[in-house]
Amino acid sequence: MTNIDALRVNLHRSALAGMVRRPKDLRRALAYHAEDEGPEAAPLANEEDFRSVLRAAASTDPLVELWRKQLTQWDYAESADWAGRAPRTDDRRDEIGALLGLSAETAALLTALIPVPRASSPVVISDAFTPWYTPQSVRGRSWYWPAYRRVLQDKGWSPEAVAGLDQATDRVVERLADPAAPTAYQSKGLVVGHVQSGKTANFTGVVAKAMDAGYRLVIVLGGTLNLLRAQTQRRLDMELVGRENILRGAGADESDYADDPAWARGDFLAHGGMPSALGGFDIIRMTTRDRDYRSLLQGIVALEAEKQEPSLPLNDPRNLHRSHARLMVVKKNKSVLGKLVKDLRRIKTPLSEIPVLIIDDESDEASVNTANPRRADANRTAINDKISELLRMLPRAQYVGYTATPFANVFIDPSDSEDIFPKDFIVALPRPDGYMGVQDFHDLDSPVAPEDRTVANSNELAHVRDIRLIDDEDCTDLREALDMFVLTAAVKLYRMDHDDLDDHFYRHHTMLVHESVRTKDHHELRELIDRLWAESRYYSAVGHERLRKLFDADIAPVSRVRAGSWSTPEHYDDLAPYVGVAVMRVSGDGEPTIVVNGDTEKGYGEADFDRRSLWKIIIGGQKLARGFTVEGLTVTYYRRRANNASTLMQMGRWFGFREGYRDLVRLYVGRGEKAGTKEVDLYEAFEAICRDEESFRTQLAQYSTWVDGRPQVTPAGVPPLVAQHLPWLRPTSKNKMYNTRVVELASAGKWEEPTAYPTESVDLSHNTGLWLPVLESLDSATTSFSYHYDAEEQERSFDARTGRLEPERFLELADSMRWTTDQQFAPLLRYLHKISAPSAGMLDDWLVLAPQHATGKRAALIGDASRTYSWFARDRRRGAAFGAVSEPRHRAAALRIAGALPVGGNSTTEALVRARRGVVALYPVVESRHREAVERTGHVAAGKVVLAFSFVAPAAARSSDGKVVWFTTVDSGKG
Repeated sequence: MTNIDALRVNLHRSALAGMVRRPKDLRRALAYHAEDEGPEAAPLANEEDFRSVLRAAASTDPLVELWRKQLTQWDYAESADWAGRAPRTDDRRDEIGALLGLSAETAALLTALIPVPRASSPVVISDAFTPWYTPQSVRGRSWYWPAYRRVLQDKGWSPEAVAGLDQATDRVVERLADPAAPTAYQSKGLVVGHVQSGKTANFTGVVAKAMDAGYRLVIVLGGTLNLLRAQTQRRLDMELVGRENILRGAGADESDYADDPAWARGDFLAHGGMPSALGGFDIIRMTTRDRDYRSLLQGIVALEAEKQEPSLPLNDPRNLHRSHARLMVVKKNKSVLGKLVKDLRRIKTPLSEIPVLIIDDESDEASVNTANPRRADANRTAINDKISELLRMLPRAQYVGYTATPFANVFIDPSDSEDIFPKDFIVALPRPDGYMGVQDFHDLDSPVAPEDRTVANSNELAHVRDIRLIDDEDCTDLREALDMFVLTAAVKLYRMDHDDLDDHFYRHHTMLVHESVRTKDHHELRELIDRLWAESRYYSAVGHERLRKLFDADIAPVSRVRAGSWSTPEHYDDLAPYVGVAVMRVSGDGEPTIVVNGDTEKGYGEADFDRRSLWKIIIGGQKLARGFTVEGLTVTYYRRRANNASTLMQMGRWFGFREGYRDLVRLYVGRGEKAGTKEVDLYEAFEAICRDEESFRTQLAQYSTWVDGRPQVTPAGVPPLVAQHLPWLRPTSKNKMYNTRVVELASAGKWEEPTAYPTESVDLSHNTGLWLPVLESLDSATTSFSYHYDAEEQERSFDARTGRLEPERFLELADSMRWTTDQQFAPLLRYLHKISAPSAGMLDDWLVLAPQHATGKRAALIGDASRTYSWFARDRRRGAAFGAVSEPRHRAAALRIAGALPVGGNSTTEALVRARRGVVALYPVVESRHREAVERTGHVAAGKVVLAFSFVAPAAARSSDGKVVWFTTVDSGKG
């Protein structure tokens, strides 16, 4: 950067510093600050100079980055008194340009370099609340939030990510009670994130803002294990509390982090002095990294709040904003929480005056009451009882749970006022940029046919490898996973050399082996892996040849299309020099493995990612299933079963941020694991969870819009939005599911696909008898349908026989269907009844489509039909229920005909579009046990075919009041 460039950046930085609250005339601001910069700045203090620089600028230039930070804050600003346009829109950006006084050309250049952010906002389900947390209310009092924001910027967070966190934390803090309000109110909420996606960053931001606003006691419930509690304590100390609050006048070598490399490097936040001496307030730690909460005895004064005005309550602003904050990170343990409760009862400050924030990390674990409320002698479970006791003692306490698996929390009895049901709000955080989640390992609703999928267009082919064992002694897949771990380590070393990365970029490189919760199994597995590692002969010609084959067959083709700008060796010979170094990093100390479990036996090393660089194979069970972050995780070997979705999802330690090695991530997963008498496909189970989660989040978003100034759904109405796709895989533990059932679920303009078809021949024959007359009534000639998405080159096309059904006829068929369970279809059936009523005026007819294979293959006579129909090979993937029955290419045209998609460019499809028309698609399904006979004879009996159907109700078939869900809640307060 030249001297002139540096001067220009300083000039613009000064000008923008005066615009933190709102954009102002840029020319005037530049001219004003140019006087302080000297005569050399005068030629730079005009829009023409700015415009000329922008014409030649790159998006990473210092001046552009400076503007990116400020523009992003203005783009995201909500409830700003200067803004009349919606945040993160082109209109808002035009408004900003006008306030800055920029010409159209300058504004366009700026937007080309810094596009308007389109990131998703948090989804909020909330009851009405009294606004109190506004930019005006916190002006001049913020200390820890600005400091935390600087920490994130220094860590490399993009301006968009920082602004998104600012917005998401506002959604939480504004729904807490005003800490200075004369009347106490206890708000309870839930924040739903993704597994290993940054929930800790969110609650750190919430704690920072809540403290700035006046909350003076913050209790963080940091998991059930010392490991997790210490991890959370360190993160808060490092990024929020800061060096000065940690030391409190002591020497740096006296800190409890004196042996932490990050402390020595200066990575802990520094305020530049005690915050109280610089106009802020101090944070007093009541716990440390190595010490959980302990009884204070004579030191009870440490919990006493300072009152500058003794005659006034602590929550009076004249006291509140002149007192220090207390922070404790406490393990969810009955004894520890009991000590805290006992000490709180002993302090002199009236508990009714203390604004308290309780953050419950992993709030669906241990915190939920799992006692059966139907039992007369039911008592609260231990941790839930202590949390309830804290809430009773502290009327100004606010409770906010954090989890990626929220189902247990929304199933809590809403009428139990002492429990932790999130009665006031649920905030669902958007998926962060760069996050690799469950969707990234599956091909959900991919438009690409299975036979056309490659590592370029299939997440499964790129990242997932099957574990299919011949017997218990088969180590073939485990050995390959170890080889993959070595290869990916070598690629990381290669990238460090060729992409000019420092030694800390790949500080950790790990493989996770998760098969069992039994510590005995972990020890045996460690011995097996150590033996396989020793036998692998990575330095020999035999070892290199084995690695070469795996590189050529797996790493090379995947990274070639998925590595992006990261360097990848063209040939194994380019990688070979790094293999030995990689092996030494893993096993140079003679210990390639680390066991992480509840066994107190020592000798396996420690998975402490904070104190040292780890290139290791980590073996574990329950300790790795909740909250514990396995840094640098690249290869996972997973065979652990679970009987509910929440537990299984939390075991997905392979989810997270994988900068610089996303293409190298591999999941080896069991496809036929024994669970009692049945076999479980764990990959299929995760797919079902993914669908559960996507359905839940989609519906939350749909119902978050208020109608006539009132919420469609409050948190008490959320349980009906929880789905279960696998009969054996409940959303959460059975002892946490005592609450709600769905009555009706509206689905205007959505593709709905029942899957719980019967298994008994008599029931299948009954259903076939219902639908066969409809099939026989369809046109004998097929019609070609297609739909073309503007953003895609591929056209979705298919042939189908067509016909029509009157609303009452389809309703009669739907009413008469038999299922393995009525629960799945019942909410949709009630909706069909509502829209089919002539008085509703929502539905004129149903277009029936029976898709036919283009090749003419897989066609058969069904029952006593007079002609053949195409049949579809499907199997029950979820117990008695099928997975997807339809094909993605069939859906677009149907959705268009029902009015759910815009014009798709096909005249045949467009000619059938009607405002009050729905679409029914029929799929005769033949399961694998019958296919050979059907292919040989060209006939399938009525009791051996599944007449499946999907439907799309008209997009306009919505109720006049805008509500889209109806439900009933099993609520103890309502009998």
